[in-house]
Amino acid sequence: MRVKICGITNFEDAMMAIDAGADALGFVFYPPSPRYITPKEAKNIIDRLPPFVEKVALFVNEEASFINETIQNTGATLAQLHFQVGRDFLEALSVPYVQVTRAASQNDVSTLDGTYRLVDAYCEAYGGVGKRLNLEWFKERDNSQIILAGGLSPENIHEVHSYGFYGVDVSSSVEILKGKKDPEKVQSFIKHAKYFI
Repeated sequence: MRVKICGITNFEDAMMAIDAGADALGFVFYPPSPRYITPKEAKNIIDRLPPFVEKVALFVNEEASFINETIQNTGATLAQLHFQVGRDFLEALSVPYVQVTRAASQNDVSTLDGTYRLVDAYCEAYGGVGKRLNLEWFKERDNSQIILAGGLSPENIHEVHSYGFYGVDVSSSVEILKGKKDPEKVQSFIKHAKYFI
């Protein structure tokens, strides 16, 4: 199972997560977030990272042109769209992307199409609040294109192993404080997620 550590704000945390086995790092370009990072700050981190790590840029309610420009200027490799967009918007993107479904009910999960999606728990705020999804919603369905987010932690990650998710995304539960990661928690989360222990 692939692991994304989101809310990276500094180079030390980025390298610590990579060394622990993270497949992807998330950079939040949403100013109200306590984990917000400017494109310039993100570029300074991304420029120093080793190859073969996905650099994911998270956006909320931004124009396609801004997303294209930010991905190009920072060296990020994937845009995470944490808001509803239409086909015209997606066609205006010149960069790889993954859409987010903020699931409020089982219907939001059962109607997912056959594309890779990050599925988070619905809440008024955007991301990083630790609200969990109901795993019952994912029973007896193909979850091989779903990246699960929302309320995952080193203590409960073992509960998702049997569902066959493509990956998992974590932020707040592996922090010392908002925007600063806890090495022990990151290492524990990745170990339990990737090696099913």
